[in-house]
Amino acid sequence: MPESELSPRRRQLVLAICCMSLLIVSLDNTILNVALPTMAREFDTSISGMQWTVDAYTLVLASLLMLAGSTGDRVGRRRVFQAGLAVFTLGSVLCSLAPNLESLVAFRMIQAVGGSMLNPVAMSIITNTFTEPRERARAIGVWGGVVGISMAAGPLVGGLLVDAVGWRAIFWVNLPVGLVALFLTTRYVPESRAPKPRRADPVGQVLVMLLLGALTYAIIEAPTAGWTSPLIMLCAGTAAAALAGLLRYEPRRAEPLIDLRFFRSAPFSGATVIAISAFAALGGFLFLSTLYLQDVRGLDALHAGLWMLPMAAMTLVCAPLSGRLVGSRGPRLSLLIAGVAMTASGVLFAAFDAAAEPATRLVAYVLFGIGFGVVNAPITNTAVAGMPRAQAGVAAAVASTSRQIGQTLGVAVIGAVLASGVTTSYARDFTAASRPAWWIITACGAAVLCVGALTSGPWARATARHTAARLTPEPDGAPPVSRPT
Repeated sequence: MPESELSPRRRQLVLAICCMSLLIVSLDNTILNVALPTMAREFDTSISGMQWTVDAYTLVLASLLMLAGSTGDRVGRRRVFQAGLAVFTLGSVLCSLAPNLESLVAFRMIQAVGGSMLNPVAMSIITNTFTEPRERARAIGVWGGVVGISMAAGPLVGGLLVDAVGWRAIFWVNLPVGLVALFLTTRYVPESRAPKPRRADPVGQVLVMLLLGALTYAIIEAPTAGWTSPLIMLCAGTAAAALAGLLRYEPRRAEPLIDLRFFRSAPFSGATVIAISAFAALGGFLFLSTLYLQDVRGLDALHAGLWMLPMAAMTLVCAPLSGRLVGSRGPRLSLLIAGVAMTASGVLFAAFDAAAEPATRLVAYVLFGIGFGVVNAPITNTAVAGMPRAQAGVAAAVASTSRQIGQTLGVAVIGAVLASGVTTSYARDFTAASRPAWWIITACGAAVLCVGALTSGPWARATARHTAARLTPEPDGAPPVSRPT
């Protein structure tokens, strides 16, 4: 049965199954952040070791998301989704058994291979199931609300597990959810493919992996190796060469991994920049908060999780409200609210040392939760709304990739800035060393505000219509042809 012909009840069930995949992926990230200080003590690692624990996952995820999205469109979205659930669950079990930091990083990469098959493919399933714009926007709002649930549950569940059982238990929670989602997917999610899916692009895939891998390594390791060391310069040069190769090679392919024509749409380009900015802020925010609460304030994992609860609760409340707002009034208002709230939160930490006082810390956490909760729905809706349904998997994968790139860069850059400011120990030097990092988070919030305002008006919508016309196949099934703008 085609996805668009499912009964309303069956469509809601498909949405719930897709949200289960998002839950385990998002929950894994929030739980992991609470456990970082405990892992660091057990493995006797530095700030860079903690960064790699997070970024090994997000880096592989970002590298493979677009491949997974186009593969789902080509070989079957349900089939790829099922494979992702199986690999992610297996990776979680392996992470819980890791004997050292190197093994944990490797197993996190296996997790990421499975995770790359989940979110973009699930979003493609949702996009093709909910075809009416308002209904789709509300479904995406629910999808965003799951991020809020994971943020609310993650710190508490993670804190309880770390304190009561140990950090390895944080990976066990993925096992029952993954197995149940796998069973329900087999039973209730219909198979679907794009009418004319894209061919594989191995050269583009390798260039993407080189770009993200070399750039992330250079940022994380530069404070230790030196910004001008031969290895760091080599990584920076490799990243630049890979980017140049992508920009030159991809437009020449009939079916590229990254269709650069997407970026002629101002809303799509804006959604990409906003996703990178918002998730860079999130990655940096969680990383700094975890280290501050546990290693500077001396709180245990559970009490650190409780301090993050106000932020998570606001994300949970605001995400579905934002979905409804986007469905009824478009993305502009949600983006403006998100930009203002995230910028204000960053300013409180950077200029007023909000972390030092419980009251201002609480206000800053609430503001960040509002901003992050509101920003997700307009990102996703804008990324897929103007694109042909046949390319929904690729468009959704670009949006998801932008999120993961942002989180990867956020942890890498914020960690590097923090490490550069540490002279004795980061617990002792944290306040002074973290101030530039909070200003970076503030700048990310300001980027959400400014880019959101610029790319959500009438001119931007006109560019989206022109781009969609260029990407829509001809009636006889021929490839899209170039049309004058």
